[in-house]
Amino acid sequence: MGTKSVGLRRLHSATAAGLGMVAGVIAAVAAQRGTLDAINRRLERLEEQAGNQQRANLAMQQRQHWELLSKAIDDPELAEVLDLYDQPLTVQKHRQYLFANALYTNLLCYHRIGNLTREEFFKHARGMFQNPIVRDYWEATRPHRASLKGTEEAELGQLIDDLLFQLDEADTEEWWVVGDPPTDV
Repeated sequence: MGTKSVGLRRLHSATAAGLGMVAGVIAAVAAQRGTLDAINRRLERLEEQAGNQQRANLAMQQRQHWELLSKAIDDPELAEVLDLYDQPLTVQKHRQYLFANALYTNLLCYHRIGNLTREEFFKHARGMFQNPIVRDYWEATRPHRASLKGTEEAELGQLIDDLLFQLDEADTEEWWVVGDPPTDV
Protein backbone atom coordinates (compact mmCIF):
# COMPACT_ATOMS: atom_id res chain seq x y z
CA MET A 1 0.00 0.00 0.00
CA GLY A 2 2.88 2.31 0.73
CA THR A 3 4.16 1.76 -2.78
CA LYS A 4 0.88 2.88 -4.29
CA SER A 5 0.94 5.97 -2.20
CA VAL A 6 4.45 6.90 -3.30
CA GLY A 7 3.57 6.24 -6.95
CA LEU A 8 0.43 8.31 -6.66
CA ARG A 9 2.36 11.15 -5.08
CA ARG A 10 4.93 10.99 -7.86
CA LEU A 11 2.14 11.03 -10.45
CA HIS A 12 0.52 14.04 -8.79
CA SER A 13 3.91 15.78 -8.57
CA ALA A 14 4.61 15.05 -12.24
CA THR A 15 1.13 16.20 -13.22
CA ALA A 16 1.49 19.38 -11.19
CA ALA A 17 4.91 20.02 -12.72
CA GLY A 18 3.52 19.37 -16.18
CA LEU A 19 0.59 21.67 -15.56
CA GLY A 20 2.96 24.30 -14.22
CA MET A 21 5.10 23.97 -17.31
CA VAL A 22 2.04 24.23 -19.59
CA ALA A 23 0.87 27.30 -17.67
CA GLY A 24 4.33 28.81 -18.11
CA VAL A 25 4.29 28.12 -21.83
CA ILE A 26 0.82 29.64 -22.13
CA ALA A 27 1.94 32.73 -20.22
CA ALA A 28 5.03 33.05 -22.43
CA VAL A 29 2.96 32.67 -25.62
CA ALA A 30 0.44 35.24 -24.34
CA ALA A 31 3.26 37.67 -23.56
CA GLN A 32 4.78 37.11 -27.01
CA ARG A 33 1.36 37.56 -28.61
CA GLY A 34 0.95 40.87 -26.84
CA THR A 35 4.40 41.93 -28.02
CA LEU A 36 3.61 40.84 -31.58
CA ASP A 37 0.32 42.76 -31.51
CA ALA A 38 2.14 45.88 -30.30
CA ILE A 39 4.76 45.47 -33.05
CA ASN A 40 2.02 45.05 -35.68
CA ARG A 41 0.22 48.20 -34.47
CA ARG A 42 3.51 50.11 -34.62
CA LEU A 43 4.20 48.84 -38.16
CA GLU A 44 0.72 49.91 -39.27
CA ARG A 45 1.31 53.41 -37.87
CA LEU A 46 4.70 53.58 -39.61
CA GLU A 47 3.17 52.46 -42.91
CA GLU A 48 0.47 55.11 -42.57
CA GLN A 49 3.09 57.75 -41.81
CA ALA A 50 5.14 56.61 -44.81
CA GLY A 51 2.06 56.89 -47.03
CA ASN A 52 1.37 60.37 -45.68
CA GLN A 53 5.01 61.32 -46.23
CA GLN A 54 4.90 60.00 -49.79
CA ARG A 55 1.78 62.05 -50.52
CA ALA A 56 3.42 65.12 -48.96
CA ASN A 57 6.53 64.55 -51.09
CA LEU A 58 4.41 64.25 -54.25
CA ALA A 59 2.57 67.46 -53.37
CA MET A 60 5.87 69.26 -52.81
CA GLN A 61 7.23 67.96 -56.09
CA GLN A 62 4.05 69.11 -57.85
CA ARG A 63 4.49 72.58 -56.37
CA GLN A 64 8.10 72.72 -57.55
CA HIS A 65 7.08 71.50 -61.00
CA TRP A 66 4.50 74.27 -61.26
CA GLU A 67 7.02 76.90 -60.14
CA LEU A 68 9.49 75.78 -62.80
CA LEU A 69 6.83 75.68 -65.52
CA SER A 70 5.56 79.10 -64.46
CA LYS A 71 9.03 80.55 -64.92
CA ALA A 72 9.31 78.94 -68.35
CA ILE A 73 5.84 80.15 -69.35
CA ASP A 74 6.74 83.69 -68.32
CA ASP A 75 10.23 83.75 -69.85
CA PRO A 76 10.73 82.48 -73.44
CA GLU A 77 14.49 82.16 -72.86
CA LEU A 78 13.87 79.71 -70.00
CA ALA A 79 11.21 77.94 -72.06
CA GLU A 80 13.89 77.09 -74.63
CA VAL A 81 15.40 74.73 -72.07
CA LEU A 82 12.18 72.69 -72.18
CA ASP A 83 11.84 72.67 -75.96
CA LEU A 84 12.17 68.95 -76.63
CA TYR A 85 9.75 68.74 -79.52
CA ASP A 86 10.42 67.31 -82.97
CA GLN A 87 8.93 70.35 -84.70
CA PRO A 88 9.86 73.96 -84.00
CA LEU A 89 7.21 75.78 -81.97
CA THR A 90 6.23 79.41 -81.83
CA VAL A 91 6.68 81.09 -78.46
CA GLN A 92 2.91 81.11 -78.05
CA LYS A 93 2.52 77.41 -78.88
CA HIS A 94 5.39 76.49 -76.56
CA ARG A 95 3.79 78.40 -73.69
CA GLN A 96 0.51 76.62 -74.39
CA TYR A 97 2.25 73.23 -74.35
CA LEU A 98 3.94 74.08 -71.06
CA PHE A 99 0.56 74.97 -69.60
CA ALA A 100 -1.00 71.77 -71.01
CA ASN A 101 1.85 69.86 -69.35
CA ALA A 102 1.06 71.59 -66.05
CA LEU A 103 -2.63 70.67 -66.37
CA TYR A 104 -1.90 67.02 -67.12
CA THR A 105 0.78 66.77 -64.44
CA ASN A 106 -1.64 68.25 -61.92
CA LEU A 107 -4.24 65.65 -62.84
CA LEU A 108 -1.63 62.91 -62.58
CA CYS A 109 -0.50 64.17 -59.17
CA TYR A 110 -4.06 64.30 -57.86
CA HIS A 111 -4.45 60.66 -58.83
CA ARG A 112 -1.12 59.62 -57.31
CA ILE A 113 -1.80 61.20 -53.94
CA GLY A 114 -5.21 59.54 -53.79
CA ASN A 115 -7.45 62.56 -54.42
CA LEU A 116 -8.80 60.98 -57.60
CA THR A 117 -9.61 57.37 -58.36
CA ARG A 118 -8.60 55.98 -61.74
CA GLU A 119 -12.21 56.37 -62.85
CA GLU A 120 -12.25 60.02 -61.77
CA PHE A 121 -8.89 60.57 -63.49
CA PHE A 122 -10.43 59.20 -66.70
CA LYS A 123 -13.46 61.45 -66.46
CA HIS A 124 -11.38 64.59 -65.84
CA ALA A 125 -9.03 63.66 -68.70
CA ARG A 126 -12.01 63.14 -71.01
CA GLY A 127 -12.98 66.76 -70.42
CA MET A 128 -9.45 68.17 -70.58
CA PHE A 129 -8.70 66.48 -73.89
CA GLN A 130 -11.63 68.20 -75.59
CA ASN A 131 -9.25 71.11 -76.07
CA PRO A 132 -7.37 70.87 -79.39
CA ILE A 133 -4.22 72.47 -77.92
CA VAL A 134 -4.10 69.82 -75.19
CA ARG A 135 -4.53 67.14 -77.85
CA ASP A 136 -1.73 68.67 -79.93
CA TYR A 137 0.48 68.72 -76.84
CA TRP A 138 -0.33 65.06 -76.18
CA GLU A 139 0.59 64.07 -79.71
CA ALA A 140 3.79 66.15 -79.63
CA THR A 141 4.90 64.43 -76.41
CA ARG A 142 4.21 60.87 -77.60
CA PRO A 143 7.96 60.16 -78.04
CA HIS A 144 8.60 61.46 -74.51
CA ARG A 145 6.17 58.93 -73.03
CA ALA A 146 7.84 56.02 -74.84
CA SER A 147 10.48 55.80 -72.10
CA LEU A 148 7.88 55.31 -69.36
CA LYS A 149 7.13 51.66 -70.15
CA GLY A 150 6.19 49.54 -67.16
CA THR A 151 5.18 52.47 -64.93
CA GLU A 152 1.85 53.65 -63.62
CA GLU A 153 2.32 56.83 -65.66
CA ALA A 154 2.69 54.70 -68.80
CA GLU A 155 -0.55 52.86 -67.94
CA LEU A 156 -2.39 56.15 -67.48
CA GLY A 157 -0.88 57.46 -70.72
CA GLN A 158 -2.18 54.38 -72.52
CA LEU A 159 -5.57 54.99 -70.91
CA ILE A 160 -5.53 58.50 -72.41
CA ASP A 161 -4.41 57.17 -75.82
CA ASP A 162 -7.28 54.66 -75.81
CA LEU A 163 -9.73 57.36 -74.75
CA LEU A 164 -8.58 59.68 -77.54
CA PHE A 165 -9.01 56.88 -80.08
CA GLN A 166 -12.54 56.24 -78.78
CA LEU A 167 -13.34 59.96 -78.91
CA ASP A 168 -12.09 60.17 -82.50
CA GLU A 169 -14.13 57.11 -83.50
CA ALA A 170 -17.27 58.12 -81.57
CA ASP A 171 -20.45 58.59 -83.49
CA THR A 172 -21.73 61.25 -81.11
CA GLU A 173 -21.10 64.85 -80.15
CA GLU A 174 -21.74 63.92 -76.51
CA TRP A 175 -18.09 63.46 -75.58
CA TRP A 176 -18.88 63.07 -71.88
CA VAL A 177 -20.37 59.61 -72.51
CA VAL A 178 -17.57 58.27 -74.72
CA GLY A 179 -15.41 55.49 -73.37
CA ASP A 180 -15.80 53.19 -70.45
CA PRO A 181 -14.13 54.56 -67.34
CA PRO A 182 -11.86 52.01 -65.70
CA THR A 183 -13.15 50.48 -62.51
CA ASP A 184 -11.01 50.91 -59.43
CA VAL A 185 -10.02 47.77 -57.65
